[in-house]
Amino acid sequence: MLMKKRLLTGLLLVIISGFTFSQEIVFPELEGFKKITKYPVFVPDNLWDFINGAADTYLSLGFVDLHVAEYKKGKDVIKLEIYKHRDHTLAFGIYASERSPSYRFLKLGSQGYIVDGTINFFKGNYYVKIRTFSTKPKTLQAEESLARRVEGILAGETEMPILLSRFPEDGKMPNEETFVNESVLGHQFLNNAFKATYKSGNDSFSIYLMQSATSDETLKTAKTYLAVGRTEPDPMENRYIFTDGYNGTIFLAWKENLMVIISGLAKDQAGIAEKYSSEILK
Repeated sequence: MLMKKRLLTGLLLVIISGFTFSQEIVFPELEGFKKITKYPVFVPDNLWDFINGAADTYLSLGFVDLHVAEYKKGKDVIKLEIYKHRDHTLAFGIYASERSPSYRFLKLGSQGYIVDGTINFFKGNYYVKIRTFSTKPKTLQAEESLARRVEGILAGETEMPILLSRFPEDGKMPNEETFVNESVLGHQFLNNAFKATYKSGNDSFSIYLMQSATSDETLKTAKTYLAVGRTEPDPMENRYIFTDGYNGTIFLAWKENLMVIISGLAKDQAGIAEKYSSEILK
């Protein structure tokens, strides 16, 4: 009997260790406001019931679940939405898809912003959206206080995704970085790229940075892309200029498991492409 209990206990531990438990969402109190938590927990199967057509973008970026609450004081309502995604990068991806460089940014989680009664931020695997239609200063102050409290209860990283630090600052347009999880530049074989927008004089161009699990995967992806159009090898190893029928001139470079794609420059601007590729891959 004792041996059987030990075996059952061991089996239970093995089963438990195979699961990753989500953080339980405990909505904070907000002084002077009544907290209402009547909403169901939304999951991939019913997210459309809450955000309709926008659900596709969330689902493509690893949406896991959504917890919603409201805070009411008289006619004033503050709505809180906490979206969980599969990882920190995907949470950044959905956050970045809805921000604009013109917003007022806050140090909230990894990054946040406030605009017209809306406060959005991401932290760890979570994307948080808070909004009110009230313009009363006290309500707006309460909304920001709620944002700080939610930030405090959520676990996770408070840094930006590490690959973003690879983008050179010179010429980079601030707060325009995004994450493209599939069909980068319209190609199904190019996925999971961070994108930054740059300006050099009157020219605008984009840099995509991709990291594969292995150098072999990077090489395979590079060869697939090079087969798309007419290729002109650069004197330096693993650097190519070629014509993509969909996107014009492309500068492609890679080193080990990192790949850089630059679009928006002409062939005679290879020096600019080389400058940025070298700095990223050094």
